[in-house]
Amino acid sequence: MSGVRTRRRGKGSLQKYSTSAGDRWRFQIWVPVDPDQLELGEKKFSRAGFSTADEADDALQEALKKRRSQEKFSSKVPVLSAYAGDWVGSLRLQASTVQGYEKIIRNHLVPALGDIPIDKLTATRIGRHYRDLEKHGRRDAKGYGKPLSANTLSKVDMVLGSILNAAVDDGFLVANPAKKKSTVKAPTGRDIRASKPEIVAWSASQLQHFLQWDREVLNDELFTLWRTMAFTGLRRSEALALKWGDINFKTARLSLRRAADVTARNVTKQTKTGSARSLDLDRETLEALKSYRAVRGLISLDLARPESYIFANLDGEIRSQNEVSRRWVHRVEKAQTAIADLPRITLHGLRHTHATVLLELGEHPKIVQERLGHSTISTTMNIYSHVTPTMQRNAVDRLAQHVAES
Repeated sequence: MSGVRTRRRGKGSLQKYSTSAGDRWRFQIWVPVDPDQLELGEKKFSRAGFSTADEADDALQEALKKRRSQEKFSSKVPVLSAYAGDWVGSLRLQASTVQGYEKIIRNHLVPALGDIPIDKLTATRIGRHYRDLEKHGRRDAKGYGKPLSANTLSKVDMVLGSILNAAVDDGFLVANPAKKKSTVKAPTGRDIRASKPEIVAWSASQLQHFLQWDREVLNDELFTLWRTMAFTGLRRSEALALKWGDINFKTARLSLRRAADVTARNVTKQTKTGSARSLDLDRETLEALKSYRAVRGLISLDLARPESYIFANLDGEIRSQNEVSRRWVHRVEKAQTAIADLPRITLHGLRHTHATVLLELGEHPKIVQERLGHSTISTTMNIYSHVTPTMQRNAVDRLAQHVAES
């Protein structure tokens, strides 16, 4: 059953209609079949499913803007799975980023929403899907069917929002339903921070005991890799892409210019922030690198040349990132039988250890930010907020001591 139309043909019209879920609104306007060939005449263009007249009117105004700008209106609306595939194929981003988007689309969008035409994808339907993901959205082998984290759900929302933004640009939609925040209710920054697992890092003493055991007892060929990561805060991909020419042994500085690409073997890419950075090296790490280069040179001179990867395999190629992480897990498990109360940490935990120990020593967060390569200092402080109480205690103790001695 339809309601009364409003507005004249040139300005478009709104119409109320009834559904089993209640009253809904649609709008309708006439647009050129092809703005570049006006002689082809006009066609009717409409969208429906709006909960209120105001929502329909907002969408109508956007459509009128598009008509004035002589943009095309497409009448054949694809389903989400098809359009998402076209969207991701149009991106010009690093391969690892595109791969991550494809995984989100495959695991968290297509199964539930893939068959829905994108113009039928309402804010209410998106919100209901997000609630389902919050309850049992994980698709990894270990946690299949368990709740999806707020951080991952936020990434899902970002990808879906970007897809639907493109659909607006392409004329399939006049408004992006994923932007209806009060209905969709995607995780906020506060939600993400509150749900993040606690960072596990080693103390300075635990790091020292592990490195000493790894070198002197295990006689580990990868000792220099572990030490370099622990004393620079490098990411796994950054450490594995280091070349001997990146180390200035006279100034004791390391220049970080690239990272290993997880999506392709023996291929590098830009660093995560897209910018290079320089890091000072401590004397012992520098000596360890010198010794390691000498050992590599004895195996083959090609492994010690300036253009050679420092931590390459015996073929001179970048080691598999997953292989290196597996070796780290094996080392830590073995070390736990020899070192009392040694927590299990991931390889990325060496980066956390680097930052945590520096902050606990009272180093300025800006220095830590620069060493880690974070784009902003707020990123650093959000990640390492657990260190703040220790920093405050040390600061107030130093203040009291200084005043007492004055």
